Amino acid sequence: MTPWVLRIIVANVLMYLVMYGHVLPPQVINALVLVPVNVPVEPWTPVTYMFLHGGLWHIFLNMLVLYFFGPRVEARIGGGHFLALYFLSGLGGAALSFVQPAVPVIGASAAVFGVLLVYARYWPHDRVYIWGVLPIEARWLAIGMAVMELSFGLLGIEPGVAHFAHIGGFAAAFIYLKWMEHSSPARRFKQRATGNGEVMRRHSEQEALRRWSSIRREGLHEINRMEVDRLLEKVAREGPQSLTPDERAALDRFSMR
Repeated sequence: MTPWVLRIIVANVLMYLVMYGHVLPPQVINALVLVPVNVPVEPWTPVTYMFLHGGLWHIFLNMLVLYFFGPRVEARIGGGHFLALYFLSGLGGAALSFVQPAVPVIGASAAVFGVLLVYARYWPHDRVYIWGVLPIEARWLAIGMAVMELSFGLLGIEPGVAHFAHIGGFAAAFIYLKWMEHSSPARRFKQRATGNGEVMRRHSEQEALRRWSSIRREGLHEINRMEVDRLLEKVAREGPQSLTPDERAALDRFSMR
Protein backbone atom coordinates (compact mmCIF):
# COMPACT_ATOMS: atom_id res chain seq x y z
CA MET A 1 0.00 0.00 0.00
CA THR A 2 1.53 3.30 -1.09
CA PRO A 3 0.97 6.56 0.86
CA TRP A 4 -1.62 8.34 -1.29
CA VAL A 5 -3.57 5.20 -2.10
CA LEU A 6 -3.85 4.50 1.62
CA ARG A 7 -4.92 8.08 2.41
CA ILE A 8 -7.55 8.12 -0.31
CA ILE A 9 -9.02 4.79 0.81
CA VAL A 10 -9.10 5.95 4.44
CA ALA A 11 -10.77 9.23 3.45
CA ASN A 12 -13.44 7.39 1.47
CA VAL A 13 -14.13 4.90 4.25
CA LEU A 14 -14.35 7.64 6.87
CA MET A 15 -16.74 9.63 4.69
CA TYR A 16 -18.83 6.50 4.17
CA LEU A 17 -19.08 6.03 7.95
CA VAL A 18 -20.03 9.68 8.40
CA MET A 19 -22.63 9.43 5.64
CA TYR A 20 -24.33 6.26 6.85
CA GLY A 21 -23.70 6.78 10.54
CA HIS A 22 -25.87 9.91 10.46
CA VAL A 23 -23.03 11.98 11.88
CA LEU A 24 -24.08 14.88 9.65
CA PRO A 25 -27.64 15.94 8.85
CA PRO A 26 -28.98 14.82 5.44
CA GLN A 27 -29.02 18.36 4.07
CA VAL A 28 -25.24 18.64 4.60
CA ILE A 29 -24.61 15.35 2.78
CA ASN A 30 -26.94 16.42 -0.04
CA ALA A 31 -24.92 19.61 -0.42
CA LEU A 32 -21.85 17.48 -1.21
CA VAL A 33 -23.54 15.57 -4.05
CA LEU A 34 -22.67 16.63 -7.59
CA VAL A 35 -25.66 17.89 -9.54
CA PRO A 36 -24.04 19.43 -12.64
CA VAL A 37 -26.67 22.10 -13.13
CA ASN A 38 -26.06 23.32 -9.56
CA VAL A 39 -22.27 23.66 -9.86
CA PRO A 40 -22.40 27.48 -10.25
CA VAL A 41 -23.92 27.73 -6.75
CA GLU A 42 -22.20 24.62 -5.33
CA PRO A 43 -18.67 24.82 -6.84
CA TRP A 44 -17.20 22.39 -4.31
CA THR A 45 -19.28 19.42 -5.47
CA PRO A 46 -17.01 18.35 -8.41
CA VAL A 47 -14.52 17.37 -5.69
CA THR A 48 -16.73 16.29 -2.79
CA TYR A 49 -18.81 13.91 -4.90
CA MET A 50 -15.77 11.65 -5.25
CA PHE A 51 -15.93 10.77 -1.54
CA LEU A 52 -19.61 9.82 -1.40
CA HIS A 53 -20.95 6.36 -2.21
CA GLY A 54 -24.38 4.89 -2.65
CA GLY A 55 -23.88 1.81 -0.53
CA LEU A 56 -21.45 -0.79 0.78
CA TRP A 57 -21.10 -2.60 -2.56
CA HIS A 58 -20.41 0.72 -4.34
CA ILE A 59 -17.54 1.77 -2.08
CA PHE A 60 -16.18 -1.79 -1.82
CA LEU A 61 -15.76 -2.17 -5.59
CA ASN A 62 -14.20 1.27 -6.04
CA MET A 63 -11.74 0.84 -3.19
CA LEU A 64 -10.92 -2.72 -4.27
CA VAL A 65 -9.97 -1.55 -7.77
CA LEU A 66 -7.94 1.32 -6.30
CA TYR A 67 -6.20 -1.11 -3.92
CA PHE A 68 -5.21 -3.45 -6.75
CA PHE A 69 -4.11 -0.92 -9.37
CA GLY A 70 -3.25 2.23 -7.43
CA PRO A 71 -0.05 1.28 -5.56
CA ARG A 72 1.84 0.22 -8.66
CA VAL A 73 0.75 3.34 -10.55
CA GLU A 74 1.73 5.62 -7.65
CA ALA A 75 5.11 3.88 -7.36
CA ARG A 76 5.68 4.35 -11.08
CA ILE A 77 4.69 8.00 -11.54
CA GLY A 78 5.30 9.36 -8.04
CA GLY A 79 2.94 10.61 -5.35
CA GLY A 80 2.46 14.10 -6.77
CA HIS A 81 1.56 12.87 -10.24
CA PHE A 82 -0.67 10.17 -8.77
CA LEU A 83 -2.64 12.66 -6.70
CA ALA A 84 -3.03 14.95 -9.72
CA LEU A 85 -4.09 12.00 -11.88
CA TYR A 86 -6.70 10.88 -9.36
CA PHE A 87 -8.35 14.25 -8.86
CA LEU A 88 -8.15 15.31 -12.50
CA SER A 89 -9.83 12.05 -13.48
CA GLY A 90 -12.56 12.76 -10.95
CA LEU A 91 -12.95 16.29 -12.30
CA GLY A 92 -13.09 14.88 -15.82
CA GLY A 93 -15.94 12.68 -14.67
CA ALA A 94 -17.70 15.71 -13.21
CA ALA A 95 -17.25 17.63 -16.47
CA LEU A 96 -18.73 14.89 -18.65
CA SER A 97 -21.62 14.51 -16.22
CA PHE A 98 -22.99 17.72 -17.75
CA VAL A 99 -24.32 15.48 -20.51
CA GLN A 100 -27.11 14.83 -18.00
CA PRO A 101 -27.07 18.11 -16.05
CA ALA A 102 -29.93 17.36 -13.64
CA VAL A 103 -28.83 13.84 -12.63
CA PRO A 104 -27.06 13.59 -9.21
CA VAL A 105 -23.65 11.90 -9.28
CA ILE A 106 -21.62 10.38 -6.44
CA GLY A 107 -18.70 7.98 -6.20
CA ALA A 108 -14.97 7.64 -6.81
CA SER A 109 -15.49 5.60 -9.99
CA ALA A 110 -14.31 8.28 -12.45
CA ALA A 111 -11.07 8.81 -10.49
CA VAL A 112 -10.53 5.05 -10.15
CA PHE A 113 -11.16 4.54 -13.88
CA GLY A 114 -8.37 7.04 -14.54
CA VAL A 115 -5.98 4.99 -12.40
CA LEU A 116 -7.01 1.84 -14.28
CA LEU A 117 -6.25 3.47 -17.63
CA VAL A 118 -2.73 4.47 -16.55
CA TYR A 119 -2.11 0.96 -15.22
CA ALA A 120 -3.15 -0.47 -18.59
CA ARG A 121 -0.82 1.98 -20.33
CA TYR A 122 2.27 0.91 -18.39
CA TRP A 123 1.47 -2.77 -17.91
CA PRO A 124 -0.78 -3.61 -20.87
CA HIS A 125 -0.08 -7.35 -20.84
CA ASP A 126 -0.62 -7.91 -17.12
CA ARG A 127 -3.40 -10.43 -16.56
CA VAL A 128 -6.33 -9.34 -14.44
CA TYR A 129 -8.72 -11.98 -13.14
CA ILE A 130 -12.31 -10.74 -13.14
CA TRP A 131 -14.06 -12.10 -10.07
CA GLY A 132 -10.87 -14.11 -9.54
CA VAL A 133 -11.77 -16.44 -12.43
CA LEU A 134 -11.80 -14.85 -15.89
CA PRO A 135 -8.32 -13.76 -17.09
CA ILE A 136 -7.98 -10.68 -19.28
CA GLU A 137 -5.02 -8.47 -20.15
CA ALA A 138 -5.10 -5.01 -18.58
CA ARG A 139 -5.21 -3.25 -21.96
CA TRP A 140 -8.28 -5.20 -23.08
CA LEU A 141 -9.94 -4.62 -19.74
CA ALA A 142 -9.51 -0.85 -20.07
CA ILE A 143 -10.67 -0.83 -23.70
CA GLY A 144 -13.62 -3.08 -22.91
CA MET A 145 -14.68 -0.92 -19.98
CA ALA A 146 -14.48 2.25 -22.09
CA VAL A 147 -16.59 0.73 -24.88
CA MET A 148 -19.11 -0.67 -22.42
CA GLU A 149 -19.50 2.58 -20.48
CA LEU A 150 -19.91 4.63 -23.66
CA SER A 151 -22.44 2.17 -25.07
CA PHE A 152 -24.43 1.98 -21.85
CA GLY A 153 -24.48 5.77 -21.57
CA LEU A 154 -25.67 6.32 -25.13
CA LEU A 155 -28.27 3.53 -24.96
CA GLY A 156 -29.54 4.47 -21.52
CA ILE A 157 -28.70 1.08 -20.00
CA GLU A 158 -28.43 1.11 -16.19
CA PRO A 159 -29.65 4.72 -15.86
CA GLY A 160 -28.68 4.80 -12.18
CA VAL A 161 -24.97 4.46 -13.08
CA ALA A 162 -22.91 7.52 -14.09
CA HIS A 163 -21.55 6.05 -17.33
CA PHE A 164 -20.57 9.41 -18.80
CA ALA A 165 -18.64 10.26 -15.63
CA HIS A 166 -16.63 7.06 -16.10
CA ILE A 167 -15.81 8.06 -19.67
CA GLY A 168 -14.79 11.48 -18.40
CA GLY A 169 -12.39 9.84 -15.95
CA PHE A 170 -10.81 7.84 -18.77
CA ALA A 171 -10.52 10.95 -20.98
CA ALA A 172 -8.96 13.15 -18.29
CA ALA A 173 -6.45 10.42 -17.36
CA PHE A 174 -5.49 9.96 -21.01
CA ILE A 175 -4.88 13.70 -21.46
CA TYR A 176 -2.87 13.96 -18.24
CA LEU A 177 -0.84 10.88 -19.13
CA LYS A 178 0.07 12.36 -22.52
CA TRP A 179 1.03 15.66 -20.93
CA MET A 180 3.10 13.89 -18.28
CA GLU A 181 4.95 11.77 -20.83
CA HIS A 182 5.57 14.75 -23.08
CA SER A 183 6.98 16.83 -20.23
CA SER A 184 9.04 14.05 -18.59
CA PRO A 185 12.75 14.73 -17.85
CA ALA A 186 13.83 12.02 -20.28
CA ARG A 187 11.74 13.48 -23.10
CA ARG A 188 13.07 17.01 -22.48
CA PHE A 189 16.63 15.65 -22.43
CA LYS A 190 16.07 13.85 -25.72
CA GLN A 191 14.71 16.98 -27.35
CA ARG A 192 17.64 19.08 -26.16
CA ALA A 193 20.22 16.44 -27.05
CA THR A 194 18.92 16.06 -30.59
CA GLY A 195 19.84 19.64 -31.44
CA ASN A 196 22.83 20.11 -29.19
CA GLY A 197 25.85 17.84 -29.40
CA GLU A 198 27.41 19.30 -26.26
CA VAL A 199 24.33 18.42 -24.21
CA MET A 200 24.36 14.92 -25.66
CA ARG A 201 28.01 14.44 -24.65
CA ARG A 202 27.42 15.86 -21.18
CA HIS A 203 24.50 13.53 -20.59
CA SER A 204 26.15 10.44 -21.97
CA GLU A 205 24.98 6.92 -21.31
CA GLN A 206 27.93 6.41 -18.97
CA GLU A 207 26.82 9.29 -16.78
CA ALA A 208 23.27 7.92 -16.71
CA LEU A 209 24.58 4.52 -15.65
CA ARG A 210 26.57 6.12 -12.82
CA ARG A 211 23.50 7.97 -11.61
CA TRP A 212 21.30 4.90 -11.71
CA SER A 213 23.87 2.66 -10.00
CA SER A 214 23.97 5.11 -7.07
CA ILE A 215 20.27 4.70 -6.28
CA ARG A 216 19.90 3.88 -2.58
CA ARG A 217 17.61 0.89 -2.72
CA GLU A 218 17.38 0.50 1.06
CA GLY A 219 15.52 3.81 1.31
CA LEU A 220 12.86 2.88 -1.23
CA HIS A 221 9.42 1.39 -0.77
CA GLU A 222 9.32 -2.32 -1.58
CA ILE A 223 7.32 -1.72 -4.78
CA ASN A 224 9.81 0.95 -5.87
CA ARG A 225 12.73 -1.42 -5.17
CA MET A 226 11.12 -4.05 -7.37
CA GLU A 227 10.67 -1.53 -10.18
CA VAL A 228 14.29 -0.27 -9.89
CA ASP A 229 15.61 -3.84 -9.90
CA ARG A 230 13.54 -4.67 -12.97
CA LEU A 231 14.81 -1.64 -14.88
CA LEU A 232 18.46 -2.14 -13.89
CA GLU A 233 18.25 -5.80 -14.93
CA LYS A 234 16.88 -4.65 -18.28
CA VAL A 235 19.81 -2.23 -18.65
CA ALA A 236 22.31 -4.96 -17.78
CA ARG A 237 20.68 -7.38 -20.20
CA GLU A 238 19.85 -5.12 -23.16
CA GLY A 239 21.74 -1.88 -22.58
CA PRO A 240 20.55 1.65 -21.65
CA GLN A 241 19.17 2.22 -25.15
CA SER A 242 16.52 -0.43 -24.49
CA LEU A 243 14.79 1.78 -21.92
CA THR A 244 11.74 3.76 -22.93
CA PRO A 245 11.67 7.51 -22.12
CA ASP A 246 9.31 6.81 -19.22
CA GLU A 247 11.59 4.10 -17.81
CA ARG A 248 14.57 6.46 -18.00
CA ALA A 249 12.50 9.13 -16.26
CA ALA A 250 11.62 6.66 -13.48
CA LEU A 251 15.28 5.81 -12.84
CA ASP A 252 16.24 9.49 -12.95
CA ARG A 253 13.54 10.28 -10.40
CA PHE A 254 14.73 7.56 -8.04
CA SER A 255 18.37 8.63 -8.44
CA MET A 256 17.51 12.19 -7.33
CA ARG A 257 16.05 11.03 -4.00
